[in-house]
Amino acid sequence: MAGVLDTVNQRTQLVGENRLELLLFRLNGKQIYGINVFKVKEVLQCPKLTTMPHSSPVVRGVAHIRGGTIPILDLGLATGASPMENISQCFVIITEYNRRIQGFLVRGVERIVNMNWSDIQPPPKGLSNDNYLTAVCQVDKEMVEIIDVEQILSEVAPTRQDISEGISNAGVTENDRTNHKLIVGDSSVSCKQIKR
Repeated sequence: MAGVLDTVNQRTQLVGENRLELLLFRLNGKQIYGINVFKVKEVLQCPKLTTMPHSSPVVRGVAHIRGGTIPILDLGLATGASPMENISQCFVIITEYNRRIQGFLVRGVERIVNMNWSDIQPPPKGLSNDNYLTAVCQVDKEMVEIIDVEQILSEVAPTRQDISEGISNAGVTENDRTNHKLIVGDSSVSCKQIKR
């Protein structure tokens, strides 16, 4: 039990040290992608998938994992690349975003790297607003593209975005309405949710 607690303590201390961990993976090709380990629950070989009628083409199916049914999204297809082939040889990255659990189908998983936030850069200027990059960084002299999976999820399985009048105005004073607030985040989707 002490070993588990030590690992948890090490991971939570990363935030205080201005660091993060990225899980590096590949889709179809040589490009390396990253996702924040903070959102990853586990990585496993792709289990048997059951297709769902009338679902988005990005949802390759659902899998029964650890007593629950989880949608499995093809991350290559979601980002505009070709779909994963031979999915039985692929991996699934199980994540939790906005209290929802889903899996992302990827070709292969490389490793976890510990990064300093100062090494993380915004996506190159000139990209359209509908790209799926939240940031980029260099690992071993290779460009790593950090994918905005929240943007993908908002397009594949949108959630209700409205807030009821009673909740949105509860406890709000006139002073609250006139003061400016600064919202900062690495995902345009999460920033919009906070703004609402």
